[in-house]
Amino acid sequence: MQSAIERLASSEIAFEKRGEAIGNAEEARRIFLDFRAALTRGEVRAAEKIGGRWTTNAWVKQGILLGFRLGELKEMSDGDVLSFVDKDTFPARRVTLADRIRLVPGGSSIREGAYVAPSVICMPPMFINVGAYVDEGSMIDSHALVGSCAQVGKRVHLSAAAQVGGVLEPINAAPVIIEDDVLIGGNCGIYEGTLVRARAVLGSGTILTRSTPLYDLVRGEIYRATSERPLEVPENAVVVPGSRAVKKGKGTEWNLSLYTPVIVKYRDEKTERGIELEDWLR
Repeated sequence: MQSAIERLASSEIAFEKRGEAIGNAEEARRIFLDFRAALTRGEVRAAEKIGGRWTTNAWVKQGILLGFRLGELKEMSDGDVLSFVDKDTFPARRVTLADRIRLVPGGSSIREGAYVAPSVICMPPMFINVGAYVDEGSMIDSHALVGSCAQVGKRVHLSAAAQVGGVLEPINAAPVIIEDDVLIGGNCGIYEGTLVRARAVLGSGTILTRSTPLYDLVRGEIYRATSERPLEVPENAVVVPGSRAVKKGKGTEWNLSLYTPVIVKYRDEKTERGIELEDWLR
């Protein structure tokens, strides 16, 4: 499948000339639909952990971009009231009882090409975009977003209005990765390939990007993204929004400060008691 997708992604017929060679265009669409089904089943992923390290599968993002190029705009309706117009290659996914996903009524949507494992809970309204991977026992709360190709581990709670950013281009860019047992508070934003290691806790309103340094008060470290690596939140870290003084120019005179995330502790018994209610909610 990988070689077929890579071949199609570089094909002029698959992109600009699909209307001139309908037979080849139909073959391209067939290959893409097989690829999309494998994404939906979780058999291929935009990123995966190999030998303890996360690796981005650029060919998977090539396949998703191919789907947008092959797709045609189509009117889609949900009853007599709601109507949508989108590429016919990425319709909303219809969840059935056999999927064992708890999709609570109220305006949520999961796109075809996103893997959502059995036992995941989706609270309305939330959205999971194409290429995303959401593993078992996770909860995607109201108004939360799981962006394209984002990877969410087991037993993660993505709280209300939290945003996990997506990425398709450049194809070699790492997606946002949330490992197992992470608790993400309301109104958090995790973007630009940030890696949140297992069992971390992000307090409400925490924002993480490539340009945001992360200050560790416990270990006396400052974590930054580099050209080779994204920003990484250590295992068990408890992160809250903080600020740091501006010490140049008018910033000093005006007593200004800039936002920065701060690690204030690592998970302990008190932290565990504070979040054990999550098990009851599920």
